[in-house]
Amino acid sequence: MIGHHTSARADVASSSVFGAPCWVSLSAHDLRAAEDFYHAVLGWDWRIGKLGDQYRFASVDGVPVAGISAVESMAQTSVAWTPFFAASNADETVARSQERGGTTAVGPLSFPPGRAALLADRDGAVFGIWEGELVADWEKWRRAAPVFMELHTRNAFDAAIFYAEVLGWASEAPGCCEVHYEDEEVVLRSRGDVVARIHSGAVESAPDPAIRPHWQIHFTVADVEACAKAAQAHGGSVVQRASDSTEAVLSDPGGARFAVNSKPAR
Repeated sequence: MIGHHTSARADVASSSVFGAPCWVSLSAHDLRAAEDFYHAVLGWDWRIGKLGDQYRFASVDGVPVAGISAVESMAQTSVAWTPFFAASNADETVARSQERGGTTAVGPLSFPPGRAALLADRDGAVFGIWEGELVADWEKWRRAAPVFMELHTRNAFDAAIFYAEVLGWASEAPGCCEVHYEDEEVVLRSRGDVVARIHSGAVESAPDPAIRPHWQIHFTVADVEACAKAAQAHGGSVVQRASDSTEAVLSDPGGARFAVNSKPAR
């Protein structure tokens, strides 16, 4: 998911979850292979929407939950899952990112009913922003495919300041996200739900230069082991698995990594 669109309806949709994750999108080299894999692992159904044949929408019980784009259409050279955050004004958000050392890969571009841009924070972690009417009602999206994002970075506090200033976290704007510090992580909450975490190791430890900052998408599932087996049976792999089988990091056939959890974020 990723013109200018300023209808009252779009403004309301964006501001209701101001600064919060509102969509996840995968860039892939082979759309059909990706569709087959995620249908087998996560049970998603697929359709082609208004964005054309190079973008597919996944749904659960008829609710859109994620998207896949052909890698060429996103101007990316590698496959990856990307979180998108709701923004009231894409141009202003991009400008704030650039002013604070972030970079702009794509956009803002028009994708009716909204506008999007693909950015990277000052440490190189890629994320997207979306201005306009959401693909699905935010509450329905959260229930249909419970998801949260985790930023692995070198300095959690520095990253939190960047995103707070760019996305308006902990501001006075209606519907903005709350930022907390819990269990040595920066935690982002929207409407009471944990929607993102920022992690960089122990508080007293120095930033690790070996870490490649990136956002990791976590999907809540009923059976982590079943997802892991399905991933391996359909061309993917298990990158990491928790000893108690409550979480696993998986890789799809194209190399894009994501996590599955048996418990929602708290």
